[in-house]
Amino acid sequence: MDSEPRTSTSYERCIIKSFKNNGSLHRVWMENWQVPETLLHPRHSGESMLVFVNDHTTIREADGKEWVSRVPAVSFFIPGEWFNVVALLEDKGIRYYCNVASPPYRYLDVLTYIDYDLDVVLLPDGASYELDRDEYDRHKEEYRYNPSVQRRAEEGLKRLQDRIAAMASPFGDEEVRRYYEEWKSQSNGQGGGEHR
Repeated sequence: MDSEPRTSTSYERCIIKSFKNNGSLHRVWMENWQVPETLLHPRHSGESMLVFVNDHTTIREADGKEWVSRVPAVSFFIPGEWFNVVALLEDKGIRYYCNVASPPYRYLDVLTYIDYDLDVVLLPDGASYELDRDEYDRHKEEYRYNPSVQRRAEEGLKRLQDRIAAMASPFGDEEVRRYYEEWKSQSNGQGGGEHR
């Protein structure tokens, strides 16, 4: 049986893995669907963003425990940037959970990055908060972050905070909802992703 050729509107399945600076596994999101380049917003394609959608995906922790995400998410990875952004589509609005992390690396169907503990959350009401500074300070000693990594992590945090203050891309509820709804419609109708 011949397989159908991949079209430019096909969603590609991808596993997302985060690691700690010492190479140990941190967390794995088992099922994510990459938004095709042809469906990216021009601002997102202009930055070569990798955009993924998931809904009720299995998440495996470093200790092997698994759980299932409760809400849909749209994740944004920007090549060269030391942060990534996860938009969580919750009942009260979209909450953006932002990780200070190494730039993404993609090999075949796996995307990886190193998590550097510092996080920023942007709430639906526009308030934003830095989280886990104490964890970062502890881990930079424990995992021996070199000065270059510390500088890049702090610069990544600053660039992230600047984007949040300006509500610059990828912070935009309309596009997040569009990505999710387009994926949901395709996954339900054409097998572009398994939707539960």
